[in-house]
Amino acid sequence: MTLRVLFDEWQNVDGKYEQDFLVLFLENDEIIQQQPNPNMQVKLKHKYALVTGGSRGIGKAIVYSLVEAGANVAVHYHDSQNAVNKIVDDLGAYVKAFKADLGDAMEVSNLFNEVVDHFGKLDVLVNNAGIALHNPINEGDVTWLDSWLKTMDVNLNAAGLLCKKSIEHFVDHGGGRIINIASRAAHRGDTPEYMAYAASKGGLVAITKTIARAYGKKGIRAFTVAPGFVETDMTSGFIKQYGEELVQRGIKLEQITEPEDIANMVTFLASGLADHATGQTFDINAGSYVR
Repeated sequence: MTLRVLFDEWQNVDGKYEQDFLVLFLENDEIIQQQPNPNMQVKLKHKYALVTGGSRGIGKAIVYSLVEAGANVAVHYHDSQNAVNKIVDDLGAYVKAFKADLGDAMEVSNLFNEVVDHFGKLDVLVNNAGIALHNPINEGDVTWLDSWLKTMDVNLNAAGLLCKKSIEHFVDHGGGRIINIASRAAHRGDTPEYMAYAASKGGLVAITKTIARAYGKKGIRAFTVAPGFVETDMTSGFIKQYGEELVQRGIKLEQITEPEDIANMVTFLASGLADHATGQTFDINAGSYVR
């Protein structure tokens, strides 16, 4: 006897999006029994999530995916007012927009407090926001260090502070999940101009592992998702400068990774179906880098 799991399309049930799963038991390729498998349903009803950098690109896709699974989402943004307004128009009461400059530690702290004050609790933190500043090694020391520090402030320091505040909150509220969006560069490295970016993403991986090991018995799970090249507004400049052919040569699938590919993994991890993978990094890079 063999077992097969079928995934149905998302369905709108009483205003919430749910996905149906069927488990089929087959013998000689004939179905002898079928039943729903509630343990494999990706449901986030009554869960509250914060997604940084949620107005565009990967972050936007994560917001939509979490809402489709039933979550209420705090959408952080910095200066993409029109983009976040469109998300609020699309998703309505399931989302709330919060503006903050992640380069300012006080604004980062206030962001978390405002989200918790609004929702009453937080169950999932997704550290997605990030910047990649072009910073040549032959730049002057002061200019080079300024770019380095700006990168660390947004990519690592803000994420670290949000992790710290989430841990404190989760310990008092029965646990939670942290998902840090790193990069292929955390493991493979990057070009010299993006040394700070690679270093900041490597730091996120270390934070994830530390949280997983230190707080697992307090109900806190932590994961890293490490994308490769993803087709977003942030990467469109690279494609325009160097051409899509260069990107295509580096991947081993037919098309460039899209934001939804990352969002699906994040929603799966947020659901609790992979809790025993806490501390792990999930590479999503179309086979461009295999560890």
